[in-house]
Amino acid sequence: MKDKLIVFVAQGFGAGRIPRAPGTFGSVLGLGWFALLLLTGNIWAFAVGTILGLLASVWFCGRAEKILGQTDPGSVVLDEIAAMPVCFGLLVVTQFLLNGSIPVAGKFFTERWDAAVFIFIAFRVFDVWKPGSIRKSQNLPGGWGVTADDFLAAIYTNAGFVALMLFRNAVS
Repeated sequence: MKDKLIVFVAQGFGAGRIPRAPGTFGSVLGLGWFALLLLTGNIWAFAVGTILGLLASVWFCGRAEKILGQTDPGSVVLDEIAAMPVCFGLLVVTQFLLNGSIPVAGKFFTERWDAAVFIFIAFRVFDVWKPGSIRKSQNLPGGWGVTADDFLAAIYTNAGFVALMLFRNAVS
């Protein structure tokens, strides 16, 4: 029973068992995790929740690998869920530094929908493509390797978003 619960959580509460594009469905759940962290209205709760989510991913994904007898099984998507707040981290921190508050979840997805769509797609591209150090990070042991590639894909996503904003400002 304990093993089934661990695998269920690692599989994104069932989202990872969807036959096509389980990582994308896990990332959609990650948007929910991101929104939940925004609902706290507190930058420190957002940061701590993000870190705890990543650490939980390391543990659950590592255990699921052992239980399933596979390295980074495609059905394990908790890593995508946990990395999604990191994808939006730059926007959250920037707003906090400029306004003293983090974005409001409902307004963020309606007023910044273009940024949310870009970030979501960029994350999926970097997670699937795995350029440079992202692919190498998968060699880390257990859940560290499962989670690290998604964390790095989220960092690349932030860099891509900065590049887009700089380009957009340059042509405006």
